[in-house]
This record gives sequence, C-alpha cells and structure tokens, in this order.
Amino acid sequence: MNMENQVTDSSEERTFQYQRTLPALPVPALEESLKKYLDSVKPFLNEEEYQRTESIVKAFENGIGKELQQKLLERAKVKRNWLEEWWLKVAYLEARISTQIFHNFGGPGPYFEHYWPVKEGTQIERASISTWHTLKFWELLRTEKLGVHRSGNVPLDMNQFRMLFCTCKIPGITQDSIVNYFRTESEGECPSHLLVLCRGRIFTFDAVHDGHILSPPEISRQLTYIQKRCYNEPEGPGLAALTSEERARWAQTRDYLINLDPRNLSLLEKIQTSLFTVCLDEASPQASPEDYTQITKLALAGDPTIRWGDKSYNCITFSNGVLGSLCDHAPFDAMVVVVLCSYIDQKVVESEGRWKGSDKVRDFPWPEELVFSLDQKMLNDIAYAKEQYHKQVSDLQMVNYAFTSFGKSLIKKQKLHPDTFVQLALQLAHYKLHGHPASCYETAMTRRFYHGRTETMRPCTVEAVEWCKAMLDPDCTSGQQYQLLLKAVSKHNKLMKECENGKGIDRHLLGLLLVAKDQCLPVPEIFLDPAFSRSGGGGNFVLSTSLVGYTRVGGAVVPMVPHGYGFFYRIRDDRIVVACSTWISCSDTDAEKLWKSLVESFHDIIQLTATAQL
Repeated sequence: MNMENQVTDSSEERTFQYQRTLPALPVPALEESLKKYLDSVKPFLNEEEYQRTESIVKAFENGIGKELQQKLLERAKVKRNWLEEWWLKVAYLEARISTQIFHNFGGPGPYFEHYWPVKEGTQIERASISTWHTLKFWELLRTEKLGVHRSGNVPLDMNQFRMLFCTCKIPGITQDSIVNYFRTESEGECPSHLLVLCRGRIFTFDAVHDGHILSPPEISRQLTYIQKRCYNEPEGPGLAALTSEERARWAQTRDYLINLDPRNLSLLEKIQTSLFTVCLDEASPQASPEDYTQITKLALAGDPTIRWGDKSYNCITFSNGVLGSLCDHAPFDAMVVVVLCSYIDQKVVESEGRWKGSDKVRDFPWPEELVFSLDQKMLNDIAYAKEQYHKQVSDLQMVNYAFTSFGKSLIKKQKLHPDTFVQLALQLAHYKLHGHPASCYETAMTRRFYHGRTETMRPCTVEAVEWCKAMLDPDCTSGQQYQLLLKAVSKHNKLMKECENGKGIDRHLLGLLLVAKDQCLPVPEIFLDPAFSRSGGGGNFVLSTSLVGYTRVGGAVVPMVPHGYGFFYRIRDDRIVVACSTWISCSDTDAEKLWKSLVESFHDIIQLTATAQL
C-alpha cells in the first residue's frame, strides 16, 4: 500500500475528493462467516467441545441468525457504513474503564536515530521545529494537498485525517462523545490555537499570526516563555490527570468543575477546540536505535498531569530532546499518526534537523494560561486520579527492542510476506513459551470502503498450530516442517486479503449481536458459548497485535486482557522492531521472555526456509 506523503499540486486531486464515491461497507454472507468462524475456534477446543459449538452455530445459521442477517442487510441499505456508529460506540465510547491507560496508543519519535540524538538543552528547539512541521501538515489537510492513499490504484478512505486536529473526547456518565472542529479551507474557519502542558499547568497560544503559521523561532519564543514561568513559579494543580480516570468518574468531576464556575467551561472548550497538545516533559528517557523501551513506556504511561488523554494527539518532548506521542484511539487508528510522524521524520532529515529560515520574530501576543477555579474537592479528585493512574501503570511491563540480524530484504528473498513472517514467528514463540496456542488479533485495514477502519484478522489458524507442533516435534523432517509452514503462510495471506475486502468475521458477528440487542432479543447462544471468548471474541484476544508499518515510526499499546500481550511491530529492510507489553501482576506472562522466544523463532523460520530451498 502506498502511504507516501506525496504532496499534490493544486491542479491534481484533493485529499478528500473520493470520499463521495468510495464503495459502501459490504455485509458478508452469513454462511461464509459462520464457516470461517468454526474454522477459527478449532485450535482452542477438543473434539467434544467443537461438536457442541458446531451444533450451536448450525442452529444459529438456520434459526435466529437468518433474521438478524436480514435486519443487518436492511441497515446496510440505508447506511454507507453499517458498522461505523456502532463500532465507535461499542469499541470506544461506551467503555467505562480508563481509556487513557487501556485504549490510547503511544510511541517514540524516531528522530534520535539521525539528526536529533539524545542531548540535554535541545527540548525547546526540537519541540518548536516538530510543532512547525505538524502545523505544515495541518495546512496540507486544510488545503487538501495531502496525497490520497491508495492500495494498488484503488483510493482509500481519508476521513480519519479529519480527526487528527481540533478533536477531543468528552466524558459522559454512560457514554462519551467526540467533538471535532477541524474544517478544510473550503469549508470555513478552523481553530488554530495550540495547547501546551508543562509542570501541571495549561497554556494556549495561537499558532497563526496575520494569516501565517508561526515560524520555529516564534514558536520557540512562546514555549520558552511558558517553560520559564513554570520553572520559576510553583507547580500547577495538574488538572489533566483527570482525563486518565475511569470515564464515569471523570464525567462527574467535569460536571462538578463546570458548576463550580461557569468560566471553567469556556476554559475546557479552549482545550477541546485546540489543534493538538504540546507536552513539555521533564523526564529524560534513555534511547538507542536498538532499545526504545524507556521512551515508549513514558510516551504511553508517563506523567498524567502533562497529557490531555482525551485529545486526539499529544506530542511529547522530553527534556533531553527525544520525542513521543500519545493518542486517543476513539477518533482514528494509528495509521494517521504514523503518516504524520513519517512526514515530520522526512522533513527533519531533509533539513538536517535544523531551521534554515528567518530568525525574525514578529510581534504577537504572549501565551495565555488557562487558570481554572478549583476547590479542595477538585484538588482531592486530582490527587486521587494521579494515585490510581500510577498504581495501574506501575504494573505495566514494556520492552521495545530492535531485532537486527535481518529484516524485510532477507524475508522477501525467501519468498515470504514480511508481515506473515512476523505473525507466524509470534505464534511459534508463544507456543514454545506456553505450550499451547493463543487467540490472536491482528489489525486488518478496511479503508477501501467508505469510512472503513479496521477488521480483526485471526492469525491463530489450524494451519499455524499444526506447523508450530511440527517445529517442536523431533520426529518431523525439515521438509515436512517447511510444507506445513507454506500452508500456514498461504492461509494467513488468504484471510488477510478477505478481511481487507470486507469479508472478515469479527465485525460481522458484532453486527449480528448488536441487531439482536437493538431488537431487545435475548443474546444468541453462539455468543454465550465458551468457544466465542476462548477464540478471542468479545475483546478477549490474548495476543493483541498490529503491524505499524514499514517506516521508522513505531508504536505500542497495553494488552487487551489481564493475561495477554500487547504486540506492535514495524519492519525495515534490515531489522524488525517490536514493542511488547504485559501486566506484571500476571505471573504467566513476561514481555522479556516472549521477546527472547520471538528472536529464536525468527531464526528458526529463516533457517527452515534456507534449508528447504537448497
């Protein structure tokens, strides 16, 4: 897929011009989905359990499933994307846990690999330059000059890019909501102020003056002013920590805050409408191109008083000049931020990490501090939020290492798809470590459809498990192991293609369940059957995985379940970089051990293919 940020010239296509003509999201055939579902539960059931599940699925197919499918098809006739509203609601907005901890994704900026090595005293300069590049990217979107992404020559949905700027989630007692103030130039005015968080305080300033974006020296003037004030005056109350709370609690606190003083509401609105958040973080994470662990952990789970967890994009600059980001997952998927950060990365390389323009600083207003009226109850709530946050994130184990023996080049030479290679290596690594297969979620992208986001691809196939068993069987010849590997590879590739073409099973099953709920019908037995959650259904995947791409930009998430692994990876010509997370309180899982097992598996597969191809 071509995700290069080609900037188009004005006579060419516009970023959002194909939105009207993208195909609607299809509803797969019921029979097909159920057949695939049965195949996907096999690795987790014995013969007897499988027969029971099979009869439940057959009963569903010939009974209530037919009716639900009919209703789903009717919904798809009137909605270009039958899933969109449901997905946003069920996957994100109805969650009552801390979304900042459990849903947000974050990651390290790759810039220290070239022109911005770890160096104290560079924080403001680098924050200013990266903010400027981000504002230029905002300008590309405003003027619709960001090139349309394509798969082959098919245009992909670009709607998620509208959610990168001027977007915020607002907590509700039973369900959150999203506000988005982004407008293209042809649509009208768009807010242009930035939010800056530093030492528990909140500032804002306009990023545009007299119709022109502030230059890096001008942004630097603003950030220096903020930092000086924060370092010479007492620390602020750290209101932002509240965004890390469980949603209903944050919603109640927010209502209380607004009732305390009506001005508090206008300050919150200033935060909600802002372009994005610049976080000036005092931590100095160590980093090397082979070990990103510290930055990644701090980006994902650092100081909650300087992250507005509900903003779609928080850009974090640490005191030693390394960068990171933290994003709300509700409005968009990681791809959006990967594209932005790859753009910044490319620009930093082009300019050798320096600002080569004018040092002239125009005369424009200084930043304004957003000072909320708080009482003792509010201060207690903030203290409680911080305490709960630190308790939860201290349980997070994160490793983010680079495997440097080989990468995409050698894998392709062995005629394997790099992504499939990593996924099968992960299946083998888990099997070796735990002695049994693990339900696994891999993100598949459905952006060839109108407002398409993701589908679940299930990599733990019967074929993958057969191959894992063969790899651990001393009586199996390498020829047999290789044949089973090829079967597992072709099954994986086939499933991924089907998912990308709207023929996955998880979103379809979710749709059928939600139709039943909408009709106030009892939950069909297929969803109550233990096989459903054991195979990962209902958000129970032990391995929660995603290929972040083939760029220098990485990312990370926490595990989906208490006994699970979060597993994000990116693949370069000469390396594979993996961010793996676990919860320390679970004695069965260990990110460090899985990584070691994975490295072995990488070598095992390459050795197997090399031997077989002799």
